[in-house]
Amino acid sequence: MTATIALVDDDRNILTSVSIALQTEGFLTRVYSDGETALKALIDNPPDLAIFDIKMPRMDGLELLRRLREKSQIPVIFLTSKDDELDEALGLAMGADDYIAKPFSQRLLIARIRAILRRAELTQAPEGTETEAQGPLERGRLVMDPARHRVTWGGAAVTLTVTEFLILETLAQRPGIVRTRNQLMDAAYQDDIYVDDRTIDSHIKRVRRKFREVDPEFDAIETLYGAGYRFSEE
Repeated sequence: MTATIALVDDDRNILTSVSIALQTEGFLTRVYSDGETALKALIDNPPDLAIFDIKMPRMDGLELLRRLREKSQIPVIFLTSKDDELDEALGLAMGADDYIAKPFSQRLLIARIRAILRRAELTQAPEGTETEAQGPLERGRLVMDPARHRVTWGGAAVTLTVTEFLILETLAQRPGIVRTRNQLMDAAYQDDIYVDDRTIDSHIKRVRRKFREVDPEFDAIETLYGAGYRFSEE
């Protein structure tokens, strides 16, 4: 099935050039020049993935993401300026799956889109597939169901993005074993896509925050300074 990508940017040159590049690669595209118009369309008719510019008038990308996450968990990639480190961190903390700095390579953007869509397919496998046959992953109070992309902690549902799910799954597969940031990058970002350590750290912080919303005492993800992270099974 052909994937549909929504583009939200007030720069019409970027909308046009990226849309053409994506269509050349076989994607369907929808374009929106402001966040307010895009929000209703994204909720009423969700695409497979959305790309937001952060700096937009009236409703910027951060506000658009915040309001979208109240209704939907579709994958989102942010377009940022090179100096927008704070915005990048905020975007990841609010539930973006990735970000790419302007000016950017369209080849790199397309590679990241394909990687995120593949991860989404793996974590949303239909009933009867090999993924479901493996059964849920249970580690103490944590239960992860890859076939349905569901996570619970002590019976309470925790909503994770695709990237968050894969990072947590990598940690939980072998409790007590330290996973380096590079190992977590490999699990969450395939096809030789590089992300820096700060991106992984931001994902971990966001996962912890989500679990602490259902359990303020959550401390199952440990930081080993200079080494990486590990999951501690209760």
